[in-house]
Amino acid sequence: MTVVIDRTSIPPRHPEKAHRPDSAILRKPDWIRVKAPVSKEFAVTRAIVREHNLKTVCEEAACPNIGECWTQRHATMMIMGDTCTRACAFCNVKTGLPGPLDAQEPDNVGAAVAKLGLKHVVITSVDRDDLADGGAAHFAAVVRAIRAASPGTTVEILTPDFLRKDGALEIVMDARPDVFNHNLETVPRLYLSIRPGARYFASLRLLQQAKELYPTGFTKSGLMVGLGESREEIMQVMDDLRAAGVDFLTIGQYLQPTKKHAALQRFWSPDEFKALEATARAKGFLMVSASPLTRSSYHADSDFAQMRAARLAKSNA
Repeated sequence: MTVVIDRTSIPPRHPEKAHRPDSAILRKPDWIRVKAPVSKEFAVTRAIVREHNLKTVCEEAACPNIGECWTQRHATMMIMGDTCTRACAFCNVKTGLPGPLDAQEPDNVGAAVAKLGLKHVVITSVDRDDLADGGAAHFAAVVRAIRAASPGTTVEILTPDFLRKDGALEIVMDARPDVFNHNLETVPRLYLSIRPGARYFASLRLLQQAKELYPTGFTKSGLMVGLGESREEIMQVMDDLRAAGVDFLTIGQYLQPTKKHAALQRFWSPDEFKALEATARAKGFLMVSASPLTRSSYHADSDFAQMRAARLAKSNA
């Protein structure tokens, strides 16, 4: 008997979801449709990302805005590899055991930011529960490398929760990012099914501590809608974020990546997003971005400028 071992097959991106029942993917309404990326600038951005051996959340999470953002040379770098140690039910990033950190990555990110000519950059990452500090020192090194390579660029970081990683947040905040972002993602009731590896109040406390460690910096968080949450639950999350001193809230539509991911319950309409934005602004956030296609880094550069202007106007009032 001959046994053939196929070593060329690609492992599944989400092995933990393989045995879940399929959930039908709802047809997108007209307001969700986006154009395919075909511009020359899109190709230039992709070439720079490849040249510096970088990953982007734009690609790994299948962001619908990649065509628009990359045409403007706005790419969100995803550091510490392309494999996450968590298995969130909504996320399209690959799950598994990550490889070692790339010691050259901070310098590569800094060089790419300088070459892209970015005024504002967003750096995010996979979760790295396998690392003693959750990757905090690597995050700090990336921030410092960007500042060295492109001193005029403001830096926004979108981090994991550093759950049970004592001292990790202090390491990150010591690098003084201009914006510290950590997404709550959904309402507390849905955490067990949607974000099972995280804890709502731990994430909320992380945001509060980031503000305490660097009071003059900005803090930011984001929510998805369409997973079965109620408007009342969203408003409670808004109140929790304001109590934690969060400056900027993003709210976007959840889009189901595959039949194995968390089922999309419904699409929220553009008018409903406008109502959420009005409510959030009334609660005192300096900046709110709420629309079907809003993502954490969508229009992050112009939003940062508006947020900074809003703080200045408030202080001068």
